Amino acid sequence: MANVLGIDIGHDRLKLVQLSGGKVKKTVVVETPENVVKNGVVVSIETMGEFLRETMKEHGISANQAAFVLNGERVYVRNVTMPLMTSEQLLYNLPYEFRDYITEELKDYYFDYAVRSINEEDRTMDVFAASVSKQLIEETRSMLRKAGLKLTKAAPLHSAYRGLISAYEKSHETRDYCILNLGYQSIRMDVFHGMEYLTTHVLDIGLKSIDSILAESMGVDEHIAHTYLLTNYKNCQDNDECKNAFTNMAVELMRTMNFLRYSMQDSNLDEIWVCGGGANIKNLRDAIAEQLDMPVYSAWEKFCVGESQMEEGDSLLQAVGILKDM
Repeated sequence: MANVLGIDIGHDRLKLVQLSGGKVKKTVVVETPENVVKNGVVVSIETMGEFLRETMKEHGISANQAAFVLNGERVYVRNVTMPLMTSEQLLYNLPYEFRDYITEELKDYYFDYAVRSINEEDRTMDVFAASVSKQLIEETRSMLRKAGLKLTKAAPLHSAYRGLISAYEKSHETRDYCILNLGYQSIRMDVFHGMEYLTTHVLDIGLKSIDSILAESMGVDEHIAHTYLLTNYKNCQDNDECKNAFTNMAVELMRTMNFLRYSMQDSNLDEIWVCGGGANIKNLRDAIAEQLDMPVYSAWEKFCVGESQMEEGDSLLQAVGILKDM
């Protein structure tokens, strides 16, 4: 596993992780060059491939294989119930389960699945299905080749979370999990029962909306405001404008959580685990805890028990998880 590099590319940061003996050996978090990532997808393969190679060299990373977290557009996941069938029949029929979601030709996508459960009585099967653009996979392979890496695994972030949950539940009871990714453009709320993926809710609010408020109040552009927010420059996270924005964000999350509680009345979901760029913003976490009336924990501190605590841990979560899912 030491020669496999976990890679997660976010809005403006590249995250790299190496494991040794199942433990984190080396991590890197660096800002990506401007205008190479859009909506979670690398739009400049050449530039990112070269940047990845240079980053690995600079930080002394020796690896020849990569496990890559698939984010953004052209990646779809679904829970579906289908008649009981063979794996060949399932792979043939699976694309049609995505025809209402994929606007492009289905033949231009790869499809894969994991069987969640089989009901022999009514001859049905519950399936976790995933689909990804063939073009996205080829672009990813090309980018990694430029860095001297071979693509060994590419999977949605749900697989990364499954890897983390699987490792965590070796010493804990099965439970419900709500993983809240406080990202730049949006907030993702992914819910699992044990390793079983249940649902995702995406709120079109993120740190970007706070950046614009902060930029106006401090008289700087939004790129600088984003840096100020993450570093809490001049205690800007305590500004009334920021606190109001945190509260408004938490209220939107409360509405989503109320819907989840109504639809999952038998759930034992009683805490939130946060990750992503906003996970270290204390006032935001406090606002979420207050509005949801639930404790909010660092996902890194919860999932990565026994690992060293690090400031960037919650940003590295998916890169660690994609390796643990191998």
